[in-house]
Amino acid sequence: MRTPWRIRLGAIQWLIISAAGIVLAITLGTGYFAMQYRERALEAAERELSNSALLLSRHFDQQLSDLQHVHEDVIAGMHADGIDTADEFEQRMSSLSAHEMLRSKLAALPHVGALNLWNAKGWLINSSEMWPVPDLSIAERQYFKDIASGRPTPDVIVEPVVSKVTKNWTTLFVRKLVGRNGEVIGIASRGVEPSHFDAFVGSLELNGDTAISMIHRNGTIIARYPKDDNLVGYNVAGSEAFQRALAGDGNISGRFTSERLPENKVGAVKSLMHFPILIVATTRTEAALADWRAQTRLQFCAASLAIVVVIVMLFLIVRQLRRQHAAAQHKLSEKSQHLDTAINNMTQGLLLFDSSGRLVICNRRYIDMFGLSPEIVKPGCHLRDLIQHRQERGSFIGDVDAYCARFLDPNGSLVQDTVTSTPDGRTIRLIFKRSPDGGWATTMEDVTEGRRVQARIEHLAHYDALTNLPNRTLFQRHAEGLLLEAEGRKFAILYIDIDEFKRINDTLGHLIGDEFLKGVAERLRQSVGAEDFIARLGGDEFAILQDGIESAEDVHALVARIYQALRTPFDCHGHRLSSDASIGIAIAPRDGSDLFYLLKNADLAMYAAKAAGRRTYRFFDPEMEQQANHRRELEADLRAALAEGGFELHYQPQVDLRSDVVNGCEALLRWRHQVRGMVSPADFVPVAEETGLIEEIGQWVLRTACAEAATWPSHVRVAVNVSPIQFRSETLSLKVAAALNESGLDPRRLELEITEAVLIADDDAALVTLNQLRALGIHIALDDFGTGYSSLQYLQRFPFDKIKIDRSFVKEVTRNSSSASIIRAVVSIAADRNMITTAEGVETLQQRETVQNLGCTQMQGYLFSGARPAQEIRALLASGKAGVEVAA
Repeated sequence: MRTPWRIRLGAIQWLIISAAGIVLAITLGTGYFAMQYRERALEAAERELSNSALLLSRHFDQQLSDLQHVHEDVIAGMHADGIDTADEFEQRMSSLSAHEMLRSKLAALPHVGALNLWNAKGWLINSSEMWPVPDLSIAERQYFKDIASGRPTPDVIVEPVVSKVTKNWTTLFVRKLVGRNGEVIGIASRGVEPSHFDAFVGSLELNGDTAISMIHRNGTIIARYPKDDNLVGYNVAGSEAFQRALAGDGNISGRFTSERLPENKVGAVKSLMHFPILIVATTRTEAALADWRAQTRLQFCAASLAIVVVIVMLFLIVRQLRRQHAAAQHKLSEKSQHLDTAINNMTQGLLLFDSSGRLVICNRRYIDMFGLSPEIVKPGCHLRDLIQHRQERGSFIGDVDAYCARFLDPNGSLVQDTVTSTPDGRTIRLIFKRSPDGGWATTMEDVTEGRRVQARIEHLAHYDALTNLPNRTLFQRHAEGLLLEAEGRKFAILYIDIDEFKRINDTLGHLIGDEFLKGVAERLRQSVGAEDFIARLGGDEFAILQDGIESAEDVHALVARIYQALRTPFDCHGHRLSSDASIGIAIAPRDGSDLFYLLKNADLAMYAAKAAGRRTYRFFDPEMEQQANHRRELEADLRAALAEGGFELHYQPQVDLRSDVVNGCEALLRWRHQVRGMVSPADFVPVAEETGLIEEIGQWVLRTACAEAATWPSHVRVAVNVSPIQFRSETLSLKVAAALNESGLDPRRLELEITEAVLIADDDAALVTLNQLRALGIHIALDDFGTGYSSLQYLQRFPFDKIKIDRSFVKEVTRNSSSASIIRAVVSIAADRNMITTAEGVETLQQRETVQNLGCTQMQGYLFSGARPAQEIRALLASGKAGVEVAA
């Protein structure tokens, strides 16, 4: 497999080759197009020169033809005058009148040269340019000799010669004059000088590098533009270019090589139609290619710029690729290091083998896991050698070959996940996965501790952390298993609630409470049989599943063992404690074949045991469910009464025993149900406390009682009972202050009655709340004193305003001397602390006289009045009467 950096280097090479190809293509393309443009430039120059030569040839052909008309006029005039002999021609044409005639004929034509007349002997006899004429002879001229010889000659002889008159090279146009009998009687000639040619060509504004030549067919240069005296008269008959021109009938174009100058030319040759003269237009190749060179320079500059751009871009790209390559190499190196670090810091041992069973990768964790030698366990090591080494080190037991065959078999499973054990007791999880190329990867993880932790977690999920008993979840699972095992199988579920555990926890602390629960759990273990299942449901609640019972006697026997074990004192950090319990029992399948109903029924039976006074047990009875339903209905009705205003307050007067004056009334809650009639507070107040409705009901009672008392005489107080549930609220003092503020009642006229249960629950917090209420000016009364856990310590810690002696003592005061002694002691303590003592439940005059003689300051009971509606109390207080008969 090629690595990415090799691929990147190959890409760079291909990029360089491609760039070189582009540069070569640009170079070759530019050169090719430059040559194409050169050929086109030369062809364009040829066309331009050919057009120029054609124009000049036609022009001079026409102009020279016009000159011949003058000759013809002279000949026609001569014939008209009857001149037929040489003498007549010489006599008549040598006169001044002939000279004027010649001048007049040439005056109408462009001046291109003089018209000269020569006699038959070759002497000049007249000229359009001068008079008189000098003595000049053309007898030595070749054209004269040809005419005089009588040989056939052209009508017009054109010959370049040095003029006899001007001494310059002149092109002569000679025509012989013949009489009627065919005898040569004279010669007419006209010379065209190069200056006439130069003037006309110069007027054409040709390219400055263009040269126009007029050449006779004999090779003599007649004229040239630009003017070059050295070339006029020069004969080029022997040149290759001239021969090519003659071979092409005087009409060719192309490229020529100059014989006189070492340079190439582009030119065109055009022949005059009526005269043996060639017009040659040439220009230097260098000049013809001037524009091409400029264009080519631009092309090569553009190509060079493109090549530079390509090279620069190539350089930048290659540099960037090299930087990326270097960065990739660095990152790859870092990743490799990180990978090595990660592999060597894995919690699992990692092995990677190729298809032949050779080791490719092995991390440090694997070597350390089995205490192997890095000199043996390294890349290239065969699987069999590795396992053999492990066997030598004592970390492998078994057949090495058979073990290796499982991995080396290409037809084996693709994925394996197994757990093995090592000789030293560790648990190793092995995960094997085969790759498509035949190799495989193996990870090994020491899961010994993990499995221990998992087992611990599972244990904690199903067992109570404090007592190590199964929890509710495991208990329910076990019960469900029993229900599914066989229909009709009998077993009992015992719900156990430890009595007075809260008192132990609150008075002795949570540490002792926890030890107490551990002791209870141990005694329950000792009580159950081998097939029974015990669990802690939470708090001070336990459950026992008694399996394989034959009759209720088996359950009674277990309950007896439980009570015996719990009631036997045991040591809790130096405290000798014992316990008791309320137990509810449900038997399957009699009390239900569904676990939900069995648990619910056992719970109902437990609450029935609590209601029976605790420290006892109850079997589930269907009537209990009816009572529970009744309780739920009662709760629903309580909520409806609270929402709809179904409650009312009655007030029982409190009479001062010294003055027989009513100085207070206790507010008592009444509930008149639409179906049940008047419901006793003993029936609905416990339900209200359990459901939390007592908070709202108590607040309603407080607001209503304060509002009612505000209408009473100022010396009459109103007493309101406060539930322990209400007293736990941290905002009780604020709620009382709000009720006083709302009603406008003087705080000193409000008296809150609390029971000892408020102080037992949390006496420190209770004392804080009591002090807050006392700060408002409210009176505090301790109700039902002498019952429950009454302790004189409470009277020492908080100075109550009133102590209410429970009716149970008042009822026995006339028959039991101990009750009288208790009342006398309470009155004595109250008197020392300036507390009012109220005797509750005074129903007879004898009871009144007795409690009064014992020192009580106030009485409350049916002897004076029972609880009355608010309007009756208002009437009673308004009458000012105290001694009324006992109310029914």
